[in-house]
Amino acid sequence: MANILVVDDELGIRDLLFEILNDEGHTVELAENAAQARAARQRHEPDLVLLDIWMPDTDGVTLLKEWRGAGTLTMPVIMMSGHATIDTAVEATRIGAQSFLEKPITLQKLLKAVEQALSKDTGGRKPASATEPARAAIAPPPATDLTVESAMTGGQSLPQAMDLGPQGQQLFDLDKPLRDARDAFEKAYFEYHLSQEGGSMTRVAEKTGLERTHLYRKLKQLGVDLARGRRGGSGS
Repeated sequence: MANILVVDDELGIRDLLFEILNDEGHTVELAENAAQARAARQRHEPDLVLLDIWMPDTDGVTLLKEWRGAGTLTMPVIMMSGHATIDTAVEATRIGAQSFLEKPITLQKLLKAVEQALSKDTGGRKPASATEPARAAIAPPPATDLTVESAMTGGQSLPQAMDLGPQGQQLFDLDKPLRDARDAFEKAYFEYHLSQEGGSMTRVAEKTGLERTHLYRKLKQLGVDLARGRRGGSGS
């Protein structure tokens, strides 16, 4: 897991980035201004810094120049801003920033930028906890088998039970109304993927093709136990 420092004066942005990066398994430290960022950098060298450009005390570009001048710009830095010009982004890159993210930051762009920054050799060292290797350590889910019983309708067999590997065997009552049967299947489906992904909402969202907010609402509606998903994946 990587140690990531997030520097942004907006509480909502800090909370969002903390939630996503922590969900990915990284250790995240937060700073709301340049002074806190300097103190965090002095305590230890992070594997990556996400640095906002516009801040009330010292802007991100100035802080980047300061770190470079002091010889402490030994970690990759990703700049962030919702109002920066192209010239500002180019200047930050010239000073030493790895990349630039424009706000509002999408989940896909954030994870891709973090993965690329962590995979680059910085100052002769390469973090061993980049996002992709961490994911590769997760065993692929076992193949899903259908158990077909002799319930015949119109001469065709209907699947009565589904083997969900570590989740055990899930039985679905096909005599239920369609909506109830669908809810039972969706609950088992999401519980299975939560177990396989170690409870990571980010990876389950990517796997199922749902936005995180939609996924949260769906899981709450179905009564899925998120804590159980994390416990179930802790051993994989």
